[in-house]
Amino acid sequence: MKKELAKTYNPKEIEDRLYQKWIDKKYFHAEPDETKKPFTIVIPPPNITGQLHMGHALDNTMQDILIRFKRMQGYNAMWQPGTDHASIATEVKIIEQMKKEGIEKEDLGREGFLERAWEWKEKYGNKIIEQLKKMGSSCDWDRERFTMDEGCSRAVEEVFCKMYHKGLIYKGSRIINWCPACHTSISDAEVLYEEQVGHFWHIKYPVVGTDEFLEFATTRPETMLGDTAVAVHPEDERYRHLVGKTVKVPFVDREIPIIADEYVDREFGTGVVKITPAHDPNDFEVGKRHHLPEINILNDDATINENGGKFVGLDRYEARKQIVRELEHMGLLVRIEEYSHNVGTHDRCKTTVEPLIKQQWFVKMEELILPAIKAVKTGEIRLVPERMEKTYFNWTDHIKDWCISRQLWWGHRIPAYYCKKCKKIIVAKSNEVPKTCPDCGYSKLEQDPDTLDTWFSSALWPFSTLGWPDQTKDLEYFYPTDVMITGYDIIFFWVIRMIFSGYE
Repeated sequence: MKKELAKTYNPKEIEDRLYQKWIDKKYFHAEPDETKKPFTIVIPPPNITGQLHMGHALDNTMQDILIRFKRMQGYNAMWQPGTDHASIATEVKIIEQMKKEGIEKEDLGREGFLERAWEWKEKYGNKIIEQLKKMGSSCDWDRERFTMDEGCSRAVEEVFCKMYHKGLIYKGSRIINWCPACHTSISDAEVLYEEQVGHFWHIKYPVVGTDEFLEFATTRPETMLGDTAVAVHPEDERYRHLVGKTVKVPFVDREIPIIADEYVDREFGTGVVKITPAHDPNDFEVGKRHHLPEINILNDDATINENGGKFVGLDRYEARKQIVRELEHMGLLVRIEEYSHNVGTHDRCKTTVEPLIKQQWFVKMEELILPAIKAVKTGEIRLVPERMEKTYFNWTDHIKDWCISRQLWWGHRIPAYYCKKCKKIIVAKSNEVPKTCPDCGYSKLEQDPDTLDTWFSSALWPFSTLGWPDQTKDLEYFYPTDVMITGYDIIFFWVIRMIFSGYE
């Protein structure tokens, strides 16, 4: 009996069966083999936030072509697969889903929320892996990893503790980017700057004991509630006679000094700058130089806090409107001009971020970044296309200490513990936490509630997936990896961080 050839191609009859045969015969699996030269690619682990998109399809197809080509050339080729827990992105998705059910995050508590997050991971993490398989991706599935699996989590603890005891990680109060919607700090790399039409409000402060005023311009009038100085350039003849005197900040009945600092551009505007150390990174530095108080005027949801006088409880933008209106009545509003400027927004939720001072955990970057700069300059690491070097060096040249703590529940919890009596900080791996405080002997220690920035763990991906911190055969043979194919938009989020973490 003749079998008729199907008129249309039905992939279900062929692809699943063929792919399963490849898996069963371990065609994609690689073990260390000193008789062959290794070639290693680590997959940029997709976030477990839902499903793959076209960008993933293109990116993984390119990796698949390259790894198959290298296998055919006789290399011992290994393509390391896995997924990323994506702290903020995943937590946002889960909270959105819970809201539809009428459940708040706090209703579940931390443990209940984490149970729900792991359920999400099982549902969507597996979906993503199945999609990659359906595409025919020739990953080494025997090696599949997750950034919060036991091995990766152990690597994260190891790195945090080592870097803390080496003095490369510290806790301190600095200006950070705060998202009022997600209620967490975010790194500089997670802030998108977009041009918005705003305003310059020209305001004048009365100089105490004189009939003079100092006029300045600001795009955020509400921050005047936290002003602790007004600055002029030390060589500006117009204001030299006023340095050392004070001005009166309306609404909060505060006298603040007039200081001289070279930060001020005397050619821009009136040559006078209000200084709000708790709400601007440049003002923060000026404040440190002049020992100024740091007054935070915002709650975590961007409403005005107890330092805001009569405006307590108002949303930041409502407070702005009322302050401008009242300044006009008081005769202290000089004029308003339209002004286009770059405004920072959170890349995840698009909310305008607030620079504000908070206690957070930071990585000192000045020393760490040096080998990563040298590697690209000497050609040890090559960026393709070469023009991406400009993006790379633009970030390394303007490097700031990296804020790594996040006010989230989903993620790697910071391995720092506080004595509830003497407040000592104890940084230790989970299996090495002392039973009592080493300073005062008190028995109640409390773990830091914050989690680590997702990029802190994914920066370890090329070697944590190969068994580090143990010196495994896999690590010795397959690391360092040979190529990384990823989106240009995460060169500074991820690629640079993998490079400096690898060197460290």
